[in-house]
Amino acid sequence: MTIRRPTRAPGRADTATQRPAAPPAPVGRRRLAELTGSWRAALRIARRESRRARRRTALVLAMIAMPVAALAFLAASYDMAELTPQERLDRRLGVADAQLQWISNGPVGQDEWGEGWYTRDGELPAKVTAVQLTALLGPGSRVTEVRPRVPLTLRGPHRDEVVNARVLDLTDPLARGLVRFRAGRAPQQAGEVAVSPVALRRLDLRLGHAVAAADGSRAYTVVGVVEFPDDLGPVVALHPGAAPSTGPEPDSVWLADVPGTVDAALVSRLNDRGVVVTARHLGSATGADRTRLGSIMGDNPNDLSTGVLIAGLGLLEVVLLVGPAFAVGVRRRRRDLALVAVAGGDAAQLRRVVLADGVVLGVLGAAAGLLVGVAAAFAGRPLMEQYVFSARFGGYRCWPSALVLLGGVAVLAGVLAALAPAWTAARQDVSAGLAGRRTPAKSPGRWLALGLALVVGGAGLAAFGATRTSPAVVLTGLILGELGLVCCTPTLLGVLARLGRVLPLAPRIALRDASRNRAAAAPAICAVMAAVASSVALGGYLASDDARDERAYRPALPTGHVMVNPVGPAGQPTLAQITDAARNQLGVGAVAPVQTPRCGAGRTGYCDIAPVLPPTRACPWQPGVQLPAAQRQQARADPRCEIREADYFGGYVEPGVDDGTALPLLTGVDPATTAATAVLRAGGVVVTDPRYLHDGLVTVRISEVEAGPDRPITVHDLPGYALPRATGPSRLLLSTAAARQLGLSWSQTGWVIGTTTPPDEEQQARFAAVLRPFGTLALSVENGGAPRDVSPLLLLLAAAAGLITVGAAGIATALAAAEGRAELTTLAAVGAAPAVRRLLAICQAGVIAGIGSVLGIVAGLGTAAIVLVSVNRQYASAWPASDPYPFLVPWPALGVLVLVPVVAMLGAGLFTRARLPIERRLD
Repeated sequence: MTIRRPTRAPGRADTATQRPAAPPAPVGRRRLAELTGSWRAALRIARRESRRARRRTALVLAMIAMPVAALAFLAASYDMAELTPQERLDRRLGVADAQLQWISNGPVGQDEWGEGWYTRDGELPAKVTAVQLTALLGPGSRVTEVRPRVPLTLRGPHRDEVVNARVLDLTDPLARGLVRFRAGRAPQQAGEVAVSPVALRRLDLRLGHAVAAADGSRAYTVVGVVEFPDDLGPVVALHPGAAPSTGPEPDSVWLADVPGTVDAALVSRLNDRGVVVTARHLGSATGADRTRLGSIMGDNPNDLSTGVLIAGLGLLEVVLLVGPAFAVGVRRRRRDLALVAVAGGDAAQLRRVVLADGVVLGVLGAAAGLLVGVAAAFAGRPLMEQYVFSARFGGYRCWPSALVLLGGVAVLAGVLAALAPAWTAARQDVSAGLAGRRTPAKSPGRWLALGLALVVGGAGLAAFGATRTSPAVVLTGLILGELGLVCCTPTLLGVLARLGRVLPLAPRIALRDASRNRAAAAPAICAVMAAVASSVALGGYLASDDARDERAYRPALPTGHVMVNPVGPAGQPTLAQITDAARNQLGVGAVAPVQTPRCGAGRTGYCDIAPVLPPTRACPWQPGVQLPAAQRQQARADPRCEIREADYFGGYVEPGVDDGTALPLLTGVDPATTAATAVLRAGGVVVTDPRYLHDGLVTVRISEVEAGPDRPITVHDLPGYALPRATGPSRLLLSTAAARQLGLSWSQTGWVIGTTTPPDEEQQARFAAVLRPFGTLALSVENGGAPRDVSPLLLLLAAAAGLITVGAAGIATALAAAEGRAELTTLAAVGAAPAVRRLLAICQAGVIAGIGSVLGIVAGLGTAAIVLVSVNRQYASAWPASDPYPFLVPWPALGVLVLVPVVAMLGAGLFTRARLPIERRLD
């Protein structure tokens, strides 16, 4: 084939065809394309690296996914527990058309759901009947009454049990829609009841068994087992004949069935008569207010900020725990990163390669945590309903907005954990990276200066927040202080490594490795420090608060003494019966009746009986009144105004009538003291506060409280005696002659029993069981101190911090072992014993756990001291004077935290193989 060239003019050369050049792309679009391409490549590298380093990936995913799963579980459970308005209507109405509540005899206003209402005037109507309501609703309507809260005490197998009784007719289809029958049938007469499953177990009952009221007034036969969806606790359904209504019932509601629909005219007519209506489809067609009146106050912003800061502390803990894994990953990939730099990658692209690891692992950890948390919430829904919320949930839902926020926080945690290794990778020496050499660790002085500044600023902010009683500000200061210690930790590691030259081989290598690998060791130490500091600070505050409460405690009786009071108008035992029961069951026989004065004949109101302080001994200022600073200072210096803020009895003086029998049991004075008894038998009075005694007399004032503005007030001077030292509240004991002189009468209101040691629960149960046939009694035992004990809470906080400490030490030790395999090979080559590897692992765990625990204990005690001193300074000028917070060391928590590093070291030694690795070279 012959190819002919086109002819050209003589003397002209061939020229290439010129194509039109494409216009250059805009600078912004070109940069966006470069950034997108760079991130796409970085994410591909991160995905490949996650598959190659499967163990490290699994470790990071577990640490990110576990808190996400826990929070997702709580979010989904909370969302299911919060009922929607329609679900609340279905639960309140059952199969009824409306729920009615007659609350006033005047007009009322209400919201759309009937959950909030208001009335301008009117009083609670008299007893409401079904005839009255059906007359308001119109022909063809039907109603049934439900009384949701009726107190009931039943006799259990070991003690009396207080249950919530609901009065409703379960044979009526309207009321039957409120419950779910588990077994049996509905009660059909007054002597039959249906009980919830919890009440069935607690009372040890079966279908057909009988259960008696605690006062022995009547017995009931269990004929059914029912479940109320809004209360899964011990509930008993009574027939209306068992508890007939005798007057106005403010909590009583009526379920209504109307022939048509609940329209606007019906709702308006019922509201005008004082009836609140809750009905289906009560929307804008009825003109109801769509604003929910039940909650007009918004959420507390302080609580929200405190929750956000606590979440920030948790996020910081996750970042510090995950950070060492990313740091080790960067060191193992330093050659790959150096190759990227040789190929033209700049510092920003190297940072993206490392940050992409955080993005990929954060997304995977968030997805895994959300799936596990939501699945666990759905699977554990019955347990949460029964044991946590004590109510059935609504529909299955999972709060999508909260889950999206949790996923974003998880990705943020991964990115923040990879941030410091990313900056380190971008600044590494390319030549050292290609040769596999380590870059010497450096701790710039500016990081130390920044850390110290943050520590000082955080301490000052925490002190300021303590003076303002703002938990959010205190937490902010704590976070800043911990961040400052994070910045100071690398420098501290360098100093310790230089001091470790005098140590034996294994601890010296452990300190050297921690100093060389500061990017991995420092976050692990800081994670331990943060957990321990939070635990110690909170434990120190709780221990101080507990000691303050114990110091401010004012006993009601001498230690070990028992007060017995009858409950209800039923019969009560005699003094001889109480004495016999106390002797047989409690081992004591000192029993005295307690008598209380009241208004005499001809008086219908309540009489206030109290001693009067002489004018020269009365404080010029009254507690509760806002005083200027100068007057507060004068009140604190005035001996007449020594009123403690913790004196919760206030200025009230408890009156009583006694002839000297109950005096030693009520006040704890020596029974051999004859002066007080002589005064009482001579017709005088006894007070436990010496300030009320003047010239051998006590001034007693009697005022009828409910007698109106012109109530009579009488004042009498009676011969008296003041007990020098008495236990319990301030008392005024009148003799019978003094009570008659004052025109008072008295009645027995209980018995006081003197014991040497407080009876335990078993003795109290036996004592109550013996007296049960004589009526319902309430026992009050004086244990001699505040009932709260914070030791279990301190141990729980220490256990949580210890778990984090062991986990951080284990992670750092495992990563250090993987990173130092070459050095272990060198040790084997030079003839080191196999036990050196195990000893080295023990020392590495000890460095992480020991340094972190010591720093955490110091930081926690310092934080607690700052907060307590600031709070005490705030209350230093207050009146009435407040007891200061003592500074106490939480020894139970510290004891656990001191043992935790030992446990971490023993665990590292136990799970580390003693055989040193040996590398073979192939020729």
